[in-house]
Order: sequence, then structure tokens, then C-alpha cells
Amino acid sequence: MAILIKNDEAIRRITVAGNIIYEIFRIISKMSLEGKSTAELDAQIDNWIRERGGYPAFLNYRGFPRSCCISINEEVVHAIPSERIIRSGDLVKIDLGVRYQDYIADAACTYAVGEISQAAHSLMEATMRALKAGITRARPGNHISDISRAVQETAEQAGFNVVRELTGHGVGKDLHEEPMIPNYVARGPDPLIEPGMVFAIEPMVNMGGYEVRTAKNGWTVITADGSLSCHFEDTIVVLKNGVLNTTRVGEN
Repeated sequence: MAILIKNDEAIRRITVAGNIIYEIFRIISKMSLEGKSTAELDAQIDNWIRERGGYPAFLNYRGFPRSCCISINEEVVHAIPSERIIRSGDLVKIDLGVRYQDYIADAACTYAVGEISQAAHSLMEATMRALKAGITRARPGNHISDISRAVQETAEQAGFNVVRELTGHGVGKDLHEEPMIPNYVARGPDPLIEPGMVFAIEPMVNMGGYEVRTAKNGWTVITADGSLSCHFEDTIVVLKNGVLNTTRVGEN
């Protein structure tokens, strides 16, 4: 399937959607998450999206019942918000997509709640560096594997492992478009990066092994060894001379 090149109007709408996510993540960064349930936080996020003229892209996507994914500690991604209470020491990963006038931006941010261990801090820092490294390689004339290699090498040099069963992806009118963007150098197609491509680059990095499993609910992805996991993601637009980061997680 071909990689879709976005025109100026599509890029404008994706940028508006990305800015909504950016604003919401800034609000959350100033909040105290301790004591909130993940369902309560999901309801707030849904309201903030709609107040800004967007629509939660995850809601009812392939049957997903909430407006965002909120995963804690060993949960890697796709955890369904529930009555689970966020506690001090948790790593909370919030992944959300916003649709604005038929176009989508997708991003994720990990928040440390209260006091966390030095090892958890190191995991967060390495995952953020991996995101920034991947974005740096998203340039015309490079290949998707250049993004993958930068993410993998950054994470592994810090002593951690990237999840291999889940990938970044193209994004636009659909939440998941071509190409797949693995967080490690994989065999298979290796498309050339061109201006107008829009990517969701999203390192998912585990403190332990890279293996994961899916919970009985069919959604929540968990580290197989129970180790901590971290997740950062940005939606970026490839330009002739660089990138436009619409969600700006990696610029923090």
C-alpha cells in the first residue's frame, strides 16, 4: 500500500489536531495525578479535546471504549481507563489521538507521579532521547530504517530494550496508515522518506526484556517480565528541509 503524501490543507488540519494534544499534555504536566482514577482522567481529556473543536480519535476505534489509553508501570500501551487509582511512584503513560476536520494527530507522554526510582528516571530519559533521535533521522532522502536504527541504538546504549511487536506508523485521515515504523531495524520494506509524509514516531522502551503479552481484556499490552515500560510519541510532518513536530512531546 502506498504512503500518502499530504497536501498543505491536510498538514494544516493535522497541525491543529497536534496542537490540541500539545495543549492537553501541558495541562496534565501541571496537574497532580496522584489519587485520580484513570477513568476520571480520561473523562477530563475527552472534555478538553471537544472544547477545542476536536474529537477523540481512539473512541470506538476497533471497539476501544474510551477516549485515550492510560497505561501504568508494566503496562506498555492500550490500557483501558478504569477505576484504577494513580499512586505516587507510578509511571503513567497517556496516549491520545485527536481528529480535527477529518485529519488525525497521535502522541503519547509518560508522567512520573511523586517520587520514582533513579532507574525509572533513567528509563524515561532514554526513551525521550530515543524519540528525539528518531525524529532527527526523519529527513528526505533517508529511509524508515534510519529512524528505527536511531531509536534502537539510543535505547540499547542506555541498557534498555525496545518493544518489537508494536510500531510507529503513518497517520492522516486514518489513525494507522503506511508505513510501519519499527523501533528496531527490521527486515522487509524500507521506504524512502519524502516531503509531505506524516509519521507517528513512538518508542516503547522496557527496563527488562522486549517481550510483551496482551491482557485478557484483549487490549492492554504488558511487559512479559513485569518490568517498567515507558512511551513517548510525536506526530511529525516531513518537510523539504527538516520536520514540523505538530505535537512537540520531544521538544520538552
